[in-house]
Amino acid sequence: MKFSELNLDPALMTAIQKIGYEECSPIQEQAMPYILDGKDVAGLAQTGTGKTAAFVLPLMERILRARPAHGEISDSEKEIIEKRAFKDWKPQNFILVLVPTRELAEQVQDNIIKFGVDSGLKGFAIYGGTGYDKQKEALKNGVEFIVATPGRLIDLYKEHLVDLKQVRAIVFDEADRMFDMGFKDDMKYILQRVPRERQFLVFSATLNFDVLNTAYQFGSEPVEINISRDQAKAENVKDQIFHVGNAEKPQHLLSLLKLHNPKQAIIFTNFKLNVEKITKFLVDNDVPAMAISSLLTQAQRNRVIEQFKAENHLNILVATDVAARGLDIKGVDLVINYELPMDSESYVHRIGRTGRAGTTGQAFSMVGEKDIESLTRIEDYLKHKIEVGYLENEQLIQEFKPFPDRFDGHYPKSLEGGERGERGPRREGGRSGGNRNDRGPRREGDRGPRRDNRGPRGENRGENRGPREERKGASAQKSDGPNPRHAKRPEHGKTQQNGQHKRGENRHGQGGNKRHEPRKGASAVRRQPAPKQTIGKKITSFIKKLFS
Repeated sequence: MKFSELNLDPALMTAIQKIGYEECSPIQEQAMPYILDGKDVAGLAQTGTGKTAAFVLPLMERILRARPAHGEISDSEKEIIEKRAFKDWKPQNFILVLVPTRELAEQVQDNIIKFGVDSGLKGFAIYGGTGYDKQKEALKNGVEFIVATPGRLIDLYKEHLVDLKQVRAIVFDEADRMFDMGFKDDMKYILQRVPRERQFLVFSATLNFDVLNTAYQFGSEPVEINISRDQAKAENVKDQIFHVGNAEKPQHLLSLLKLHNPKQAIIFTNFKLNVEKITKFLVDNDVPAMAISSLLTQAQRNRVIEQFKAENHLNILVATDVAARGLDIKGVDLVINYELPMDSESYVHRIGRTGRAGTTGQAFSMVGEKDIESLTRIEDYLKHKIEVGYLENEQLIQEFKPFPDRFDGHYPKSLEGGERGERGPRREGGRSGGNRNDRGPRREGDRGPRRDNRGPRGENRGENRGPREERKGASAQKSDGPNPRHAKRPEHGKTQQNGQHKRGENRHGQGGNKRHEPRKGASAVRRQPAPKQTIGKKITSFIKKLFS
């Protein structure tokens, strides 16, 4: 089906033609007619198949058809308006799109800007890690679309800056990911506060029973559209695995990149601390790479993504799963999994970053000893064995700088994506807004410089403190004998004449309730504890006080 067959508003058609869209993708062809009719929809399709446009375009059409018509309109136009337009659409009404990550929020917002350029429809992305001022201003001025992560949206709702009663349609984009990230309670909290008569749309790459169950629980009966029932991943992605030891992964990673020389590549790892080490390893071996993880501030992450999208030499991105969803970059032709993800759905989303919009792509995964269990789960999910690849000896790079044991926190200046001293983002209102560890890097100098006179730990720690006797004000000569700390302790029960234990004596011996000898010199002498009274003495004392 062509977009021209949908009879969309002229302003939308102009924007679609500017972008260069002609043919609808399968999910767009099947979902858009139902959405245009105002029906609830649950759409299941692989990543990179145009799910965002599948709900943004028809919802924009419904808003535009709700506007007052100018001039005379034909009977066919009247029929379209009657069928599609939101009933009694008011200026304060809006469409709410919920997404799991900040990157996906920006992607949806970019689509709203592109499709709404000629119609005047506006949207705004709301997520944590950034200031509230711009978000508050946008909400005050009014928008037709609010794209938000759940945590920040709830924060603004509690401050009475968002009126959820004005929601006319709600969209859960990457709904399964939101449930996986622990947003289930937040999603229910929001659904309880939007009108029951709103339009409800759910889009995902993997089928999740909890998602559909939640839809039914809140009064929706969505039309289920599944264009991937017989396949779990996009068919235009060729994936292979390489059985290598953990120590061989750096060599294979470097060799695969040199061999295939990708236009744009994404390398995925399970650990955010590994992101920096992999990036440093590649940069040290003259392979320009950039890192994106929750250790970066939101401003840094945005800058890195913009650099990666641009046509330059920085064409390799090292990422955690924070980038596995929401990055719509059509030029990515290679994905490498440095480790296999723990869950099968993440594998589908990772390799789905390539082979988008009808192009072909490759996905390589390095399988070490710790990845075997994950491989079994993934192959069971895909219902087939993944092809095994290998590199010939002459294809393996033999001379390269070693993989770093740790990361010192500094990239080459061109790769940092901003000043490293930028303050990291706060977690969204106590929630994990897209990622639970998104606190950003620690600012340098927070603790101040280390004191030079502190000295090292251990036996030389007091080297710069001066003689012990001078500090105590004692006139005695320093003993030439063995260190008194290592002298033999006195036997239990033997005390000094003043009734106190010798220094270091076990308190639990005879006289164990008495304190150590008080320090002499500048410090005040501690008060001696009052002797304990027997029960008989206490009774006698009480009677004397009573009759005195």
